[in-house]
Amino acid sequence: MERILIVRQQNNQLGDLLCSLPLYYALKKKFPDSYISLIAGKTNYTIPYKELCPYVDNIVQMDRETFIKNVSFIREVRSLKCNIGIIPSTMQFSRTSHVINFLSGAGVRIGVKQFDNIKNKSSWLLNTKGIFEWGKHKVHQSDRILDIAKLIGCDLTDDEKQIKVTYSNDVLLNAKEFIKTKFPAKESKIFGMHPGAGKEANRWDYNKFISLAKSLKEKYNCSFLITSGYIDKEITDKTIQGFKENNIPYVLLENAEIRLLGAILSMIDLYVSNDTGVMHLAGFSGGKVVSLFGPTNGYEWAPQQIGCTYIQSESGNINDISVEKVMDTIYNLVN
Repeated sequence: MERILIVRQQNNQLGDLLCSLPLYYALKKKFPDSYISLIAGKTNYTIPYKELCPYVDNIVQMDRETFIKNVSFIREVRSLKCNIGIIPSTMQFSRTSHVINFLSGAGVRIGVKQFDNIKNKSSWLLNTKGIFEWGKHKVHQSDRILDIAKLIGCDLTDDEKQIKVTYSNDVLLNAKEFIKTKFPAKESKIFGMHPGAGKEANRWDYNKFISLAKSLKEKYNCSFLITSGYIDKEITDKTIQGFKENNIPYVLLENAEIRLLGAILSMIDLYVSNDTGVMHLAGFSGGKVVSLFGPTNGYEWAPQQIGCTYIQSESGNINDISVEKVMDTIYNLVN
């Protein structure tokens, strides 16, 4: 049995985890009896790793302080007795990750020697490594991570890349009850909106979300679901105030548990979101998504699932995306 270690102690928020699903699936496909352990960094919210990522058998959480001060962490990693260690570096290189991977004792240590013009100064700790030109060829993050797995013969077909997160019957029943209770008019379409994002540059102006809602209400006589996370309260409050001033009915889903949120997003008609974690959650849950991109690249981060599309600001300023452009995109998806 292959015992595989994946070191993702950096860049391990919800979106990063979901974009890595093809890697975990490809490993299980080639090594179906393998035992896969994931080293994940701490997050500011709880991520149900096992439920979202059934291909991973074991989660080891850490932070830099744990690694530096606690020798027992390395003992725990070595006790896994992994013979394959993978570092899926696609944005930046972490010396800590490479040291952990080396100290794990894995005989095969896989990673990136260089991508684009960025060299990995820790690549000497790897013995299976590749050079990639992802930026030049506009490669999506999921495909970048899969490129690393290909170094040991792990790959997926295009159909297999259409991974969908599944939820337990209890979660699905709770989601259905939420929809039934909050949106009793069965014939009305439900459009979701997520006006928040961790970075200000990634936020489409909340006034544009309000204008979009007015146009959608007029065209479809639809209902609205506004989602909000722990960091989104200020923007969400302003958006809700605009909904109230324009007599637009809405339901607020705030700080929802991730599994319940994903199940609900799979049941609504369409979701408009900035570039943030719930955008990925909606896509991997089977929802229709229109995602908005300013300084970040949609070709690199937008959900790739069928029924999902993105709008990229040509200037790099997300607020250069017009309400009319979003309306046209929604019309094409809904119809």
